[in-house]
Amino acid sequence: MAKASLSRMNVEALMSLRNQIDKRLLERRAELEKELAAFAGQAKGKAIRIGSSLKGRKVPPKYRSPSGETWAGRGVRPKWMVEALKKGKKMEDFLITRRRVKC
Repeated sequence: MAKASLSRMNVEALMSLRNQIDKRLLERRAELEKELAAFAGQAKGKAIRIGSSLKGRKVPPKYRSPSGETWAGRGVRPKWMVEALKKGKKMEDFLITRRRVKC
């Protein structure tokens, strides 16, 4: 319905239109709630994962400072690493060596 035709309608016609819209919105809401309830019933017992599967997961440290502080290499560099890099050190100087397990 065009905006111009709304301005030409009388009050009773506008109220009737409003009631029709309200009725349709209530019907649509009931439909959506029914679909949501069905979806929630299907998902019961199943974990719904949103986002990265690695988010929040702990990882072993990759770098160690001479004073024993560690950093996994994720996120913002720690102050000790930034200061050491400014002094000319390389990140490889702080790598933690891993022992390989022979099978």
